[in-house]
Amino acid sequence: MTRAEEFEDLRPLLFSIAYRMLGSVTDAEDAVQESWLRYEACLTEPSSVKAFLSAVVTRISIDVLRSARVRREEYVGPWFPEPLLTDPYQDPARSAELADSVSMAALLLLERLSPLERAVFVLREVFAFSFREVASVVSRSEAACRQLAMQARRHMDAGRPRFEADRAERNELARRFFDAFREGDVDGLRELLAADVQLISDGGGKAPQWGKGVFGAENVARAFAALLPRFVQIGGVMEPHEVNGQPGAIFHDGDGKVVNTWTLDILDGQIQTIRTVLNPDKLGHLGPVADAWTVLRETKLTRRSTD
Repeated sequence: MTRAEEFEDLRPLLFSIAYRMLGSVTDAEDAVQESWLRYEACLTEPSSVKAFLSAVVTRISIDVLRSARVRREEYVGPWFPEPLLTDPYQDPARSAELADSVSMAALLLLERLSPLERAVFVLREVFAFSFREVASVVSRSEAACRQLAMQARRHMDAGRPRFEADRAERNELARRFFDAFREGDVDGLRELLAADVQLISDGGGKAPQWGKGVFGAENVARAFAALLPRFVQIGGVMEPHEVNGQPGAIFHDGDGKVVNTWTLDILDGQIQTIRTVLNPDKLGHLGPVADAWTVLRETKLTRRSTD
């Protein structure tokens, strides 16, 4: 097998490590590509290509994450990860854990960790690397890695919500939600939303967003019921789609361009949080991106003409 073939076999794993480290599809793809360049330039053949490339992509991601910290502190409004439609790394025996680790909520919790804690947690808890392997990747002793893992688990467990365990039940609730949303059914929406539900958006200062958020079942239900009919009138389409391993949707304008994505956090049979990503910089990997300001303006004009 050639180096290129070996690399392509490992690409899904490398991307999945980098994405969980960085919360960015674009940065993860760049980290994977840089890993290939370093592997291609390596004069000696590694004893384990998987170990070598996992170490390279993790170290690159740590460096990127350290430089990204300053940018995220200066970010306008809430920061969410770039939406991921499909995780290329598949392990049927651990599919539930892998899906949970890529959820918006989990990635936001990972943001609380130091770059080293994040690397240790991702490699050990998500991809089941041994502590010996983790220690080699991050250039720390096994004892230090065990300490880092313990600290990371403590941070993650303290903030981790208990998501709906039954995926079939969760997906059925999401289907009912999107059906009610399409129909503008305020009562049907209200029934599925937690009393203290939150609707929060990431526009990054480059797209309209819901102010600081919309809170409470009544407010969120009425906002949605008023929104979709007018969005549909201008040719908008809502496409239910799994996003970051969670029930979600992609919104397209009349030309088929991406307007935003949604993800739903579901707990105890109700929707607790709805996160929308509108920042055009985070949507380009999904296809051509719409001008959200234009979509909003057209929607408002439709509202005035039908009032």
